Amino acid sequence: MMNPNLSKNRGNNDDFWSQSPPSMQPPPSYDFGQFNYSSDFDSTTNMQNQYFNPAADQMNTFTPNYDYGIGTSADPFADEPPLLEELGINFEHIVQKTVAVLNPFRQTDPSILMDADLAGPLVFGLAFGSFLLLSGKIHFSYIYGFGVLGCVLIYTLLMLMSPPNITMTAVCTVSILGYCLLPMVFLSALSIFVGLQTLLGNIITIMVILWCSLSASKLFVTALTMSNQQALVAYPCILFYGVFALLTLF
Repeated sequence: MMNPNLSKNRGNNDDFWSQSPPSMQPPPSYDFGQFNYSSDFDSTTNMQNQYFNPAADQMNTFTPNYDYGIGTSADPFADEPPLLEELGINFEHIVQKTVAVLNPFRQTDPSILMDADLAGPLVFGLAFGSFLLLSGKIHFSYIYGFGVLGCVLIYTLLMLMSPPNITMTAVCTVSILGYCLLPMVFLSALSIFVGLQTLLGNIITIMVILWCSLSASKLFVTALTMSNQQALVAYPCILFYGVFALLTLF
């Protein structure tokens, strides 16, 4: 015979499996004023970039910033001056000084004469020596030797003659004397093709010496504001450029 308790338990199990499953209810939600927090994970995608600001009592959009300064930082060399400016090379001043040498009767701005620019003198000195080398004369040591000695003597003389409230540095003196060597560079280039030990060559050489001396004395007088003293400054300049003329002739 069948146990009645077993029949009863089987009936209960049949009733359990015969029952319909309970309906799926949505998870509870909690209301915190205007901010609803729900355990529904589908709504997290809409709130991924949002945060609640209790002070403002409103929803603010939050955009994460992942900028770690790689590739987007400012260029550390953006504020650096150009290389030519750091080296003291100003092409505008070079052009103005060159024009002042080529035209000694032109008025020159005194501010550019106080610029310690040695780019032009070095180029003109090398060009002068190179043209002499092409004509068969190796005088580089004489050029720089006489040049340094002459610059020192003329600078000492200018300091004795200049007004007490205006001074000129030795580098500015070298710069002016070096720029005024440009006509002598033309003479050395001419010596490659034409012999200067003739009457015509001597006349051209004397004119070039006067040209260099007039340009240098005019620039010195303008820079130091020495009125009516150009002839006194021109005399040592004639001696200075006369040495370079002798190197070109012989």
